[in-house]
Order: sequence, then C-alpha cells, then structure tokens
Amino acid sequence: MPSPRIYVLNGPNLDLLGEREPHIYGTQTLADLEALCRRATASAGVELLFRQTAAEHQMIEWLHEARRAAGVVINPAGFCYHSVPVLDALLACECPVIEVHISNIHRRAEPWRAHSLLAPAATGMITGLGLDGYRLALEHLLQRIAGSAH
Repeated sequence: MPSPRIYVLNGPNLDLLGEREPHIYGTQTLADLEALCRRATASAGVELLFRQTAAEHQMIEWLHEARRAAGVVINPAGFCYHSVPVLDALLACECPVIEVHISNIHRRAEPWRAHSLLAPAATGMITGLGLDGYRLALEHLLQRIAGSAH
C-alpha cells in the first residue's frame, strides 16, 4: 500500500521568502520552509510533495493531482484574492485542505488582503503564525491520517 501523500503548495512570490518584505514575512527562505515541513513529517510515513509556483495554471494542475491525497496545505498568496479557477480546483479536492498565510491577513494595511476568495473551499485556515503555521497544518493532517488508520 502506498504511503499517504500530503501536498504543500505555495503561490506567487513565496520563492522570494527571506528577501521580500522581511518585516512582514520574516527572514527564512523557501528552502528553510521546505526543511521545516520535511522535519514535521519525517517520521510519519507520508510522502511530502513541496512545490511553489507563480503560474495559476500550474497551481490548478497540482490541485487536480492532489484531489485524492491525504491532505493539502496551501499558501495561495495572491491567488486568494482573485483566482476563481484555483477556487474551483480546491472545491474539487476530496481531501482536507488547510489554507495557510504567513502574515495575519486580517491585520494588513490593505483591506482587500483580509478576504480570501478561497476560504470556502478550505477545511481550515491558519493565518499570522509565520512559517510555524505550516507545521501546525501538517500536524493536523498527520493526526487525521493516524485517526483514519485505526
């Protein structure tokens, strides 16, 4: 039987973590984030697919691929403000979806940042806990996987 698969999908500009607005997003890089996610799942017997894209069509293809996975952790970044196609792809997912935002989108200066178009498709949302939000999302998914194994 194959290992359960968890996708960690990151949207536009997250490849610039550590460089772009470190006062908001911190100084850790995307590679640091991937290492954190791999540490969080290392002993769980799951396959972790960690990806980042600025291309909407690529995110949609990955979500189609992830439809029947054990779970998806997604930081949609700018896609959450305008992308109905990403929303539709998330709605097609049959697995738990955790939407993660590094900054607290509800405390940002721009009011439009406080609304995620994708939230209705998410099982849950973690916002404002920095990169630690990813770890918490993964822990939640791992608990669900362990619970379904019994």
